Amino acid sequence: MKKVYIILGLLALIIFEFVRVYLIMPLPGSQQFNSIDIAYFLGTNKWVIRLVGYLFVIILTVSIWMNILKREKLFILFLATIYIGVFYVFTFKMEADKMFYQPTKVITASLLNNKIPSNKLVIGVVIDSVAIAYPIQLIGYHHQVVDTINNKAIMVTYCTVCRTGRVYSPIVKGKQETFRLVGMDHFNAMFEDQSTKSWWRQSNGECIAGPLKGYKLQEIRSEQAVLSAWSRVHPNTKILQPDPVFKEKFDQMDTYDKGASKGSLTKRDKTSWSNKSWVLGVEDAGNSKTYDWNQLVVQRIIQDSIPNNPIVILLENDTASFHTYSRKMNNDVLSFIKNKDAIWDTNTGSLWNYDGICIDGQLKGKVLTKVASYQEFLHSWEFFHPKSSRYGK
Repeated sequence: MKKVYIILGLLALIIFEFVRVYLIMPLPGSQQFNSIDIAYFLGTNKWVIRLVGYLFVIILTVSIWMNILKREKLFILFLATIYIGVFYVFTFKMEADKMFYQPTKVITASLLNNKIPSNKLVIGVVIDSVAIAYPIQLIGYHHQVVDTINNKAIMVTYCTVCRTGRVYSPIVKGKQETFRLVGMDHFNAMFEDQSTKSWWRQSNGECIAGPLKGYKLQEIRSEQAVLSAWSRVHPNTKILQPDPVFKEKFDQMDTYDKGASKGSLTKRDKTSWSNKSWVLGVEDAGNSKTYDWNQLVVQRIIQDSIPNNPIVILLENDTASFHTYSRKMNNDVLSFIKNKDAIWDTNTGSLWNYDGICIDGQLKGKVLTKVASYQEFLHSWEFFHPKSSRYGK
């Protein structure tokens, strides 16, 4: 009977190593379950579970080793070898932070010394008038880049499977926290903090498992645009430069900006309202709405209202840089028309630019208020914003 227990123990260890990683990586079917609590338990107690399993198998094996047949010894050794192989693959090859590494150093350059093409998408951040652009091709591989702007720490994150770019303050309960990529939850990148081993979603900065469950990181306003559009507004911007250590990885992501990734998880569905269709998600005061990217490309301007806030969405002629503003101005609600790069409000006939600034007319000098908006895959936006309504539906 002990031989059976040994075999079952080794099989249990093999299954444990597989399930532990399966639940938090984008493997077939794994991201469809609401299994974060199970995944967290297995992940944070992995060495306790292993130790119990090792002791169980070793003690039983030693107690019967001299009294079993050679073929039975070989079979036990065979299963043990399989376990060692599974352990190695799932621990050193398939864990998220063994596949995607942080930059060895964060290097930024001025526009004059920049090596990033001007048509590349960036996530731009401004803190205290200091602007830095983070190319998606780079942060998409790293998943997170920790930087400092004017002595303020920021954590620039990106999930290529969701197409979500977010910037957070890594300050947790008064001190700067260190995070590592630990896996995925419902196809969204997930980080583990060093201090409490809690798990955090990339899409909204929420802690979903561990001692800090329910806590949320403070989001820092950011904008997605092509570098040329970003630098037009911020000519003194710095731009994150590629770490040469990861050149091959960056080259593999060269077409990601355009939605032409070769991977099934990151490739765009060009039809509308499909799982991997591009959408623009707008979020304001707890309300959210979903806009079809294809429709935006055709119209270049969409005027709508979310509860208590009339908005206008503008897409630049590069068909990549977008802006969302409130149409409230003083006590009025403005209506806009657009012809190429000329944007007028029909209320006063004033002329506006993409940056939400009135450049001519009665309202010259007025500035529209920005509203948070993001380009994402449909499946991601609607999963993490389940109450989001669809424009035009």
